[in-house]
Amino acid sequence: MTWCACSAASLALALLVAPSPSLWLLRVRPQPVCVPGASRRTARLDQLGLAASYDLLAVSLRAGLPTSVAMRAVAQSAPEPLAGALAKAASLLALGAGPRTAWEEAAALEVTAPLARMAIRSARSGTALAEGLGELASGARAEALDQAAAEASRAAVLLAGPLGLCFLPAFFCLGVMPVIVGLGSGVMRDAW
Repeated sequence: MTWCACSAASLALALLVAPSPSLWLLRVRPQPVCVPGASRRTARLDQLGLAASYDLLAVSLRAGLPTSVAMRAVAQSAPEPLAGALAKAASLLALGAGPRTAWEEAAALEVTAPLARMAIRSARSGTALAEGLGELASGARAEALDQAAAEASRAAVLLAGPLGLCFLPAFFCLGVMPVIVGLGSGVMRDAW
């Protein structure tokens, strides 16, 4: 009799707590697919690619390549906001434009503004651009690490909800329900 009462109570609880069929259909429906790079605002910047491009440019300059040649070579493999800025600045520098003119458009972009400021300062004062590029690469790597840590902690938080929903019914059925049924059957036996 105890197992029959326990089964009936579990079935009633499952029917009461279970989601409606319309919620199941919402989960079965195909979700729209986001095309990578479809909009520049939503596309996330590849920080590691940016750091690799800074390192490659620094190595090219340390090897003795002229600035415009090194920038044109790095622009072929750099991520998009940096690639366009490097290619345009390299072309303008090769044509004989001043550093402020060559880096003007790159200085307006948030991603390439530190590089543009550094290149203008380097041309004006004669300091080595390669040293500053190493610092920019380190900063980009640190930002990539911060982004990865934030995404990992967000994933952990998002996983906690479904796991809790899976384990809570099992805990209730295997831990709480037998105690309630045992106490209830003892009370009902004494009452009869």
